Amino acid sequence: MTRAEVPLHRRTVSVTAYDEGGGEISVEAELRDERPWVADPDAGVVHRMVLSVRVRLADMVIVAADADMRTFPHAECPLITPVFGELVGLSVAAGYNRAIQERFRGVSGCSHLYELARVLGPAVVQAGISANAGLRMAGRPSDGPRSTAGVLNSCHIWAPGGVGLRKLDAGWRPGTGPRPVPEVEAFEPRSSTESS
Repeated sequence: MTRAEVPLHRRTVSVTAYDEGGGEISVEAELRDERPWVADPDAGVVHRMVLSVRVRLADMVIVAADADMRTFPHAECPLITPVFGELVGLSVAAGYNRAIQERFRGVSGCSHLYELARVLGPAVVQAGISANAGLRMAGRPSDGPRSTAGVLNSCHIWAPGGVGLRKLDAGWRPGTGPRPVPEVEAFEPRSSTESS
């Protein structure tokens, strides 16, 4: 396959989370579409949009939301941003994807801000896990009952009875040890017949 040196299109999505104190985090997602082949780099940016939420860790509910279009193709594009205030009150737990599809997909929203809303869900869960792990590592109580809240059933590692839970039950603590985390057998006690 041959490829031109200059890309035809570049989409960048970045997500950053911050500890806001008081058991809340803020998460900001930014989407940027650009045409790198355009001579003027500023003219090559077609979309630059940001979706920010503030989340209460105790129940993973969005308590504030703001959509901002910084670069957009049509003067009317920003008229849809207030609709994304409907993120407030949603939990990023079960049902989040369905809820955002109903509210923001298609002509009810903006495809670019919808994409950011879709990306925010898993990123908020990961940020919540990081916030709780940091609290536990500092010897303070966390806002969640277990480090797996939000990742259960998300992949084969976190299946019921999967290796993630088995590692936790055997004493592994997230945020400790090497990456990748060793296989489950490294954490499970060896039977006396195996050691002789």
